[in-house]
Amino acid sequence: MSEQIFSNARIILEDRIVDGNLVIRDGKIAAIDEGSSRTGEDFGGDYLIPGLIELHTDHLESHYSPRPGVRWHMTSAIQAHDAQIVTSGITTVFDCLRMGSDEDGGFDKGEMRDMADAIQAAERDDRLRAEHLIHLRCEVASDNVLEHFADFAHDPHVRLVSLMDHSPGQRQFQTMEQYTLYYKTKRGLTDEQFARFVESRLSLSERYSALHRDTLAKACAERGITVASHDDATLAHVEEAKGHGVKLAEFPTSIEAAEASHQSGMSVLMGAPNVVRGKSHSGNIAARDLAKRGVLDVLSSDYVPLSLLHASFVLADEIKEISLPQAVAMVTATPARTVGLADRGRIEPGLRADLVRVRRDQGVPVIRAVWREGRRVA
Repeated sequence: MSEQIFSNARIILEDRIVDGNLVIRDGKIAAIDEGSSRTGEDFGGDYLIPGLIELHTDHLESHYSPRPGVRWHMTSAIQAHDAQIVTSGITTVFDCLRMGSDEDGGFDKGEMRDMADAIQAAERDDRLRAEHLIHLRCEVASDNVLEHFADFAHDPHVRLVSLMDHSPGQRQFQTMEQYTLYYKTKRGLTDEQFARFVESRLSLSERYSALHRDTLAKACAERGITVASHDDATLAHVEEAKGHGVKLAEFPTSIEAAEASHQSGMSVLMGAPNVVRGKSHSGNIAARDLAKRGVLDVLSSDYVPLSLLHASFVLADEIKEISLPQAVAMVTATPARTVGLADRGRIEPGLRADLVRVRRDQGVPVIRAVWREGRRVA
């Protein structure tokens, strides 16, 4: 029997911090003992926390398509992504793969299926250190989203599906000012080009969004896949999400929608970069405001992997209503429960020894070591 002992650690449980020691046997947590010890690896008072669980990250996409029109070698992109994920303390990552393309870009049919196959091949070859699951980001206003989704009809790695509509006047872009900044200004479109772009997007949304939401939600219910809503802005959006069996409300764009989602039993997810920066990059609500109201449940690193751990300490430092164990649960226990991963996310006997050693005197925390199922991976 393989055994490891970590001693003199500040162990962050779901409801408290214990000064003590932890025993691992055969990749699982075997015991937690309070008090000091002279045996095992001495943590010298460093924190020991569960491995982080990332539900929504576009980070892989930035490695695969680092410049407009550029496609990098898939396995190389996956390994680079995995390395940064693990050294940020993330031991379980849901890689976002985009379903549905339009005139603004996206990926060809079969391209994301090839990426998923490359991820799974890399895992079989023992190239990866985190566990990689799949989150399909479905753009419901796209005319080919169901065609793309069909490539994953029999893939058990798909554990999360989000229903998105980035059309003007919808959800993330409730005002044309926001939409114009994001699409016209950043992409350098002329007035005529932008007008055609908006007209096309509105037409597609009106024709496909409701149909595709219903179809995708039904398919996920049949397969036991967790469904997420995205950028909900109104009470009507929340009611629609409830009807689709949504368990995760990603990036609500109003306090009203966030509070209604939380009260309905959904886990409300916001971006960790939003917490660190103190504001949304797209001008929507600040995650800290939701934290103060007690309706922030899960954090996502979104586009900066290290922000996941950093944000949990920021919340504990700056929001008096949130303790460090509560903040850490937002990146460990709660995301695990939301997507039905009962074997991880907490430091508890019998669970996977997915663990992170963290030193933090002040400022940005430092990750000193990472273990996945008892095996040191960073």
